[in-house]
Parts: sequence; structure tokens; C-alpha cells
Amino acid sequence: MTFGLLFGALALVGLALCASIRWNLERRGSAASAAERRRARSQGSHAARLQFPNVDLARCLGCGTCVRACPEEGVLELVHGQALVVHGARCVGHGRCAEECPTGAISVSLADLAQRRDLPALDERHESPQVPGLFLAGELTGFALIRTAIAHGTQVASEVARRVRVAGTPAPEPAALDLCIVGAGPAGLACALEAKTHGLDFEWLDQEGVGGTVAKYPRRKLVMTQPVDLPRVGRMKQSSYSKEELMELWQRIVRDEQLPLRAGVVCLGLRRAQDGLLHVETDAGEVVARHVCLALGRRGTPRKLDVPGEELTKVSYGLLDAASFQGRRVLVVGGGDSAVEAALGLAEQSGNTVHLSYRRDAFARIKPRNAARLEAASAEGRLQLLLSSRVLRIDPERVVLECDGAQGTRSVELENDDVFVLVGGLPPFPLLEAAGVSFDPGDRPPAAEAASARSGLVRALTVASSLIAAALVWLYLRRDYYSLALAERPGAAHHELLRPAGVLGLAFGVLAAGLVAANLSYLLRRAPRFPLRLGSLGAWMTSHVATGLLALVLALLHSAMAPRDTVGGHALAALAVLVVSGVIGRYLYAFVPRAANGRELELDEVLTQVGALSAAWEQEDRELGQRIQAEVESLIEGAALGRSLPARVLGLVRAQGALRRALLRLRAQARAAGRSAGEIEGLAVLARRAHRAAFMAAHFDELRALLGTWRWIHRWTALGMVLLVVVHVVAGLRYARMGELG
Repeated sequence: MTFGLLFGALALVGLALCASIRWNLERRGSAASAAERRRARSQGSHAARLQFPNVDLARCLGCGTCVRACPEEGVLELVHGQALVVHGARCVGHGRCAEECPTGAISVSLADLAQRRDLPALDERHESPQVPGLFLAGELTGFALIRTAIAHGTQVASEVARRVRVAGTPAPEPAALDLCIVGAGPAGLACALEAKTHGLDFEWLDQEGVGGTVAKYPRRKLVMTQPVDLPRVGRMKQSSYSKEELMELWQRIVRDEQLPLRAGVVCLGLRRAQDGLLHVETDAGEVVARHVCLALGRRGTPRKLDVPGEELTKVSYGLLDAASFQGRRVLVVGGGDSAVEAALGLAEQSGNTVHLSYRRDAFARIKPRNAARLEAASAEGRLQLLLSSRVLRIDPERVVLECDGAQGTRSVELENDDVFVLVGGLPPFPLLEAAGVSFDPGDRPPAAEAASARSGLVRALTVASSLIAAALVWLYLRRDYYSLALAERPGAAHHELLRPAGVLGLAFGVLAAGLVAANLSYLLRRAPRFPLRLGSLGAWMTSHVATGLLALVLALLHSAMAPRDTVGGHALAALAVLVVSGVIGRYLYAFVPRAANGRELELDEVLTQVGALSAAWEQEDRELGQRIQAEVESLIEGAALGRSLPARVLGLVRAQGALRRALLRLRAQARAAGRSAGEIEGLAVLARRAHRAAFMAAHFDELRALLGTWRWIHRWTALGMVLLVVVHVVAGLRYARMGELG
């Protein structure tokens, strides 16, 4: 008895210690992630360029699978125990986060569709509603991945083939192709391959040749990191391809498949005639087709600086091979990954002096690994950064820039041999608009709602409930046995059948053990490095819920509804705790993180408004704008409370006092700057909202840390249960063997 009490006390102390350590780690992690969110917002990297992961906080369990699955660092982070978008600009649409989320809480879609006017209005078949028969595919639609472009091209050709089959044999006049494909990137290539598979009458045009945007990438650039399937070719076996490998493969496919690619043909326009046919105007004549697939990409014509001297031959708009530039004085202009990678590649060449000019004060949209390489190159002196700078003039021997700094604006002259302008391209939107394609958000079909993530869980609970109901029916039919006291059961008619070691009782136990093993295989599926990838993680989560509930029911039947103070009884108790803690985690735990993250989102919104107000006032009084930002940030930092009850009470009093003093200072400073009463009151409202949101986020974070022990209890109870089940099975086998020998 004394030993049991000591062991129990030790277990409780150990649990409290582990829980305390976990709370502290999670609080620090959440604080760091929230701070990174604010930093991303200040840099502008929080907003998506094209695709964007949307997280449903009502469904997110905070398992972190999406964070680990994302190939791009920093897009998603755990904030207050749930996934939130941090650097949305780094998302390129891999979709691995959505694929691996066990509850379907994430969907990847195009961002800000209600406001954006740089995305064409298309239906679910990638067809323009305003120009029937005109399809768009690949990056032009807003999706950047090669894998997605291939899928688009394949779908377009399949849809055209379906329409051709439905229409039957066309009239001989006027002669028209089934399909005209413009663009020889991955979308155009996939469309041509699928069109040949279906036997379509088609032409394939491109102004340069196969490759599209990929052909313009620098040498040895890694351009694909996931396997994809091409029509008629099958799975591209390598998990990653460099630019050279991909170009060689695509060129070989065009030759082997004898695809009708007409290179060197420039598309000048497109119009739809009264007879419904589409006329593609090119510099080599007109092509008439019933359907057209435009797979042109978004980069189009390189964007220029429009400064004097840009017409000089030393100015280029792309860099294919950095190794061919050595001993040169180079200026790279741009702030994206292409500009940064070009500058880094040039800086690695012997004798080069490289400057990188960017109009902003920080690189907001580059990949983390490029940011780290850039920082290292700058620290080592291999590359000079010119932030907040603009090119004013390009001369044959030099470049003149204007740079903003703490001391004001200054002019900088650089001795120069080569200038690389890598500031993006002008998409072919005028061509599309002239053809009738709309970019009005009001013309876009309503976005399809994401499938309910609860549907899989509902199926699991329905199956489990049905089986539990069947078990209850079984208990009712055998109530004459299960209602007996343990001492009376040996004489009952069904005792040899239903007792734990009986035929049915033992079968229930074996099935329960098998379900426990199947239930734990979910952990292997979640492990990022384990090769088990059969099925979606959502389906595995559904199985995890169903097998856990059913295992408990079968284990109760195995015990003949009378658990004893044995190893098996303790294993059953552990299984019950496991199921209860899982239910708490799935249904109750998610509420508090959702509330905390709701406050974080509100805080982000308030900070954006404070930043806009500070920027407006800073134009007239720079110091006042900076003081506003500092006061509000100080309020946010002081919103956290202490751990003990007295510390919380004192913290609450101090926080309210700090709020009153800060408001007095802000009002006095704003009045001294000549601001109106309405402006001053608006500032006070924002300061109060920021303080309240930060205070509530800190409060919910404390509560979440307390409830967060469910996950710890769930995991370690599972381990204890497995050990008890193993001991129970071994003891049962030994008992059975002794019975046989006896």
C-alpha cells in the first residue's frame, strides 16, 4: 500500500513537471510565432501572391502536420497551438498542407478573389464564360506549379475531346481545327500530348520553342521537386529535376511523340467570329479552330525601369549562365527570388563586384534559404545591398541610383559593366482582354465551397455508433448472463462462451488488440520520414477515431462487462482514458486555440490600422508617428499576466494603469501636434482595442496551455496501455499453456 502511494505520488509529480515544461515551451513557441507574424506583416510577406492556404480554426487540431509537410519554410506556423499563415507570400501552391491535414482544416486557393483584377474569370473547366471555347491553362490562371500546369493542360484537352465526340463529325466548311494550343510550357506540352491521345486535329504554336518560362531559368536551377504524370509518358520517375534535365526530357518527348510544334510563331491576338469559330492571329498567318488553349504564362514581356540609358546593350532582362560573367562590375535590380539568385550566382564568380538594388527596405517575398544565403554573402562582402534604392540613369561606364536612408535621400554612382533588370514581367493581359476575357471579380463563378471536413469524421462516428448499438443489442440479448454477479456466472448457461477466456470472450479480446494495433498505425502514417503513405491522412484520422471507439467496446465485451483489478483491467482503464482524452482533444481543446487565434487576428487588424494612421501622421510629423507605434507596441508587450494568482491580480491592475497612462500620453502628443478631437479619439479606440486583444490572447494562451495537457496524457496513456496489453497477452498465453500442461 505504501509503495503504491509513493509510486502514485511520483507519477503525479512527474506529470506536473512535464506539463509545466511543456507549457513554458509552448508559450515561448507561440510568442515567437506571433512575433514572426507581425514581422511578416510589417515586411509585406504575409499576403499571398497567387495561391494561399486557408486554415479553418474550427477544425484545426494543432498537430503540426501541415507545417512539417510544407516544402516552403515559414508559410505556416503553430500559433497558440493551431496552424496560421505567417509568410503567405512564400506559398507556391504545393498543396501538401491540405493533403496531409488529418481533419481537412486547410484548403489552398487563390487569394483575394473578390478584389483581385489580375486573375481571369474562368469556370471549373478553365474556360472563359465570356468567350466559349477559349481555355486558359497553367500560370496564366494564377497557379504556379509545374504539376498544376500539367493537370490544367490535360484537363483542357480531355474536355475538348469530350465536346468533339458529342458534336460528332463537323461540316466540311469552314475548315477548322479541333484545337489550337498557344504556348509550349508544361501546360501546353501536356495539352498537346493529351490531344494526340484522343486523336484531335490540332496545332501547337510557340514564339520560341518547348520549355516556356522554364527555358528562361538560370542554369542548374532546380525547377521541380515532386513527381508528376504526363499523358502518354506516365510518371516522371525522378523526384527532382534541374532546368537542363527537364528541358532535355521535354525536347525528347516532342521528338519521340512527333508533336506538331510550330516554333517561332508569335500570337498577336484572338477573336471569336459570328459562326462561333476562334481565329488566332499570328505573325505567320491566321489559325482557325473550334477551341483554343492559351498556355502563355504570366511573365510575358520583361518589365522595364523606364530610365535613361536602359536601351544600352549592357542591360539585360534575364541571366541564363552566371559563369559567363567574370571580372565584371555588375548591378542587379529586383527583390524577388530570381534577382536574389542571379546576384548570388554572379557574386560567386571570380573577380566580380556585385550590387543588388531593391526599392524597399527589406526582402519580403524571397525564400528563407535565399534570405540566409543573401545575408551571408552580404556579411562576407561578396555582395553589396542597396535597399530603398532606385535607378535614376544608366550610362555606358556607370549607373546612378537614388538611395533613402536615416540621413535622408542621397545619390550614388557605381562604376558598372553590366545591369540585370529582374523586376518581373508584364503578363499578356491586354491580349486576353482584347479577346474578350474578363478580369472583373464579379464575372467569376462563385467559388466552390470546400467539402466539409466533418464528413469523414461523421462516417467514422456513424460506423462506430452502429457497432456500439449492435454491442448494446448483444448485451440486451445476453442480459441474463451479464447481469449476474461474478460468483454466480460459472453456473450460467453461456459462461464458457462469454467469459474472458471463452470462445466469444477471447475473440472479442483478440479483435480489440488488433484494433489497437490498427489504431496506433496512424502514428506511423503521420511520421514525416516513415514511408507509409497509403491513403490520405484524413482517412487515417477517421480510422483512428473509429478503431479507438470500437476497441473500447470490444475490450469491455472481452471483460464480460466486469473489469477486474488485474493487468487486463488496468489496460481497459487506460484505453478508456485514452478515448476520453482523444474526445477532449478533438472537440473541446480546439475551442480555446481558436479563441486565442481569433484575438491574434484581431490584433493584426488593429496593428494594420495603427500603422496606416502612423504613416499618415508621419508625413507631417515623423517623430509623432514613431511614438504612436512605440506606445501601442509597449501596451501589447505589457498585456501578459503572471503565473500565480497574486501575480495575475497585480498584473491586471498594472495593465489597466499602463493603458490609462499610455492614453494620456498619446492624447497629449496628438493635441500638441494639432490633431483634431476626432482623430485623437480614433487613436484612443485603436490603442484600447490593441491592448484588449493582446490581453485576451495572453489569457486564452494560459488556458490553452492548461488544456494542452490532454495531448500529453493521450500519448503517454497510449504507451502505458500498449505495455499493459502486451503484459496481459503474455500472461494470458502463459496461463493457457499452464492449463494445457496441467
